[in-house]
Amino acid sequence: MFEESLYGPIGNLPTAFFLILIAWSLFWKGLALWKAARNSQKYWFIAVLLLNTVGILPIIYLAFFQKKLKSK
Repeated sequence: MFEESLYGPIGNLPTAFFLILIAWSLFWKGLALWKAARNSQKYWFIAVLLLNTVGILPIIYLAFFQKKLKSK
C-alpha cells in the first residue's frame, strides 16, 4: 500500500524517463561510432565508446569533428 502512494498520479515516470534517455544515448552513440569507424578516426571511436555523456559527446563529434565528404 505504501508503494502505491509513493508514485501517486505520475506512475512509473522515472522508469519511462530513463528508458527514453537510454534510447537517446544509444542512438547518438551508435551513429557517432559508425561514422568514426568509417572515417578511420580511432581516437574519436575510443572516446565515444568509453565515455557515457548521454549523447552530448557523440553530437559534438558529429556536428564539428567528423571528416567531411569531399564533393567532386
